[in-house]
Amino acid sequence: MMNSPNHWLAALAVTVASFTAAADQWQRPETKEVFSASRDYFVRVTPGESIGDTWGFKGAKKGKYATAEFYRREKDRSYKLVAETSLPNPVAPVEFYVANNGHLITLDNWHNRGFGRVVVVLAPDGKQIKSYRLADLFLDAEIEAFSHSTSSIRWHEGPTFFQQDQKTLLVTIKTGASIEIDIVTGSFQLCETQGTEFRCRNSNKDRKWRGYASPE
Repeated sequence: MMNSPNHWLAALAVTVASFTAAADQWQRPETKEVFSASRDYFVRVTPGESIGDTWGFKGAKKGKYATAEFYRREKDRSYKLVAETSLPNPVAPVEFYVANNGHLITLDNWHNRGFGRVVVVLAPDGKQIKSYRLADLFLDAEIEAFSHSTSSIRWHEGPTFFQQDQKTLLVTIKTGASIEIDIVTGSFQLCETQGTEFRCRNSNKDRKWRGYASPE
């Protein structure tokens, strides 16, 4: 049948194969679950079908976006579905993380790391708190300095993890630099070590860092 999962996966494989010479190779997206460290929550992300909304696949099929199901552990140790929502990912996020209070943060887009909504913060009820594109987080010169491939911008290299208090997700940009994302408000700050100084900023609208201004 035209709408069967097998048919869609086969079509996706053909589409990906046709772009192999011009783009990075990615594994086929799959349904995945991620648990919070406490095991009190988990989120299941099911890939979408809108590969035509992915950069580099113009003319390909468009359809529903990725979806997320939020589950909470009950007193009898079973898990109950508490929310379901559509994500702003045409196919799937590359990574996602679940905090001990049930908040979800997704990073990047399948086949398009660095494009579209690269950070999305969602509450345990599935409502979106905040989302960011690269241009919301970094200056143009900073984005240009990242490693670019034919289909992705590698804007973060290194570990990503929740701080011990489970209130902040730390995304390592490079050695000595990271973005800290507040899982409740969705606000961020970019921090880096430069020489003997540690500085942070929470906007890309200017070059002002907390403590002193960055060099012109």
